[in-house]
Amino acid sequence: MEYTTLGNTGMTVSRLCLGCMSFGSSDWRPWVLDEEESHEIIDRAIDLGITFFDTANMYSNGESERILGDALEGYRDQSVVATKGYFQMREDDPNSGGLSRKAIEQELEASLERLGMDTVDLYQIHRWDDDTPIEETLRALDDAVRREQARYIGASSMWAHQFSEALHTSDRLGLERFVSMQNHYNLVYREEEREMLPLCGKKGVGVMPWSPLARGYLTRPDEQVDATKRGDTEEYLYAHPYREGGGPEINARVEELADEKGVTMAQIALSWVLHQDWVDAPIVGTTSVEHLEQAVEALDISLSSSDLEYLEEPYEPVRVSSHE
Repeated sequence: MEYTTLGNTGMTVSRLCLGCMSFGSSDWRPWVLDEEESHEIIDRAIDLGITFFDTANMYSNGESERILGDALEGYRDQSVVATKGYFQMREDDPNSGGLSRKAIEQELEASLERLGMDTVDLYQIHRWDDDTPIEETLRALDDAVRREQARYIGASSMWAHQFSEALHTSDRLGLERFVSMQNHYNLVYREEEREMLPLCGKKGVGVMPWSPLARGYLTRPDEQVDATKRGDTEEYLYAHPYREGGGPEINARVEELADEKGVTMAQIALSWVLHQDWVDAPIVGTTSVEHLEQAVEALDISLSSSDLEYLEEPYEPVRVSSHE
C-alpha cells in the first residue's frame, strides 16, 4: 500500500479509500452485500494496508455505518473513517435530511452511534442544500468539530462556484473549512477538470473521487456491462452519461491496453485516476475480495504519457451529472 496526506490536513491516508456503499443489506439494493460478506472484504482491506474508509448514513439506511464500525473494532486508531449526511433518512421526518443545524446535529449523532465512535475523522456534506444558507451549515459543522464529534469536514459533488462560496464563507467568518472534495471523476466522466479540480488544487483541498470505475462501466467491455448483477439492476448506472460522447471508444481502449499489459480493465481505469496529480485517494467500492486485491495491485501499474494520451483522446464533453 502507498500513503499520502489528504489535501493540506497533514492526516495520512492510504492511496485507496474503501467505499462502503456495497456493505449493508441486499434489501436496499440487490447487489449490496450482507454483513458476513462485508466483514470479509473490510478485514482483507485492513490486511492489505488500507486505512481510509468512506461510508454514509444513507447507505443501506445506516447498516453500512454499523457494519463498518463493528469491523473496525480494534483497528480504530489506525483507521481514517469518513461518513456523510444530507439525504433524507426517514420518510416521516423532513428534518432527517438537508443541511440545517437540526439535521446535521441529529444525523451526525446517529451516525456516530451506529459507527460506535465518539469522533469521526471526516464528516462530509453529501450534496449542496439550496434550502439552507451555507453560513448555517458551516456554523453547525464548525460546532461539531469543536464538540470533538468530527476532526475535519468535507464536501461532495456540487458546482465549483458553490464550493468556492463555501470556502470563502469559512475564511470570512473564521469557521472550519472543507478540507476535501468527494466528486464524480473517471475516464468517461471528466467534466470536473474544467473548474472543480483546478479549484481544489489551488486551495489545497484533498480530492477523493467517487466512482473511479464509472459504476463498473470501465471494468468490462461495453456490450457485457448489462450482464452483471449490478448492470442489470442498477438504475443509477444509466443516469450517468458514460455511454455518451466518447465513452464506448474509451471503454474499448481500456480493454485493448489491459490486454496488452496483461491486467484487468478495472486496473487500467483505476491506474489512470491514480496518475492524476490532483487526486489523493480514489474511492473504490467492491463486492469481492478478488477485485479488492486487484485494485491494490493497480498501484503498481505504470502508464506512460502516451498510454494516458491514448486513453484520454476520445473524450468529448458530456452533460454534468451528480450535482443534484
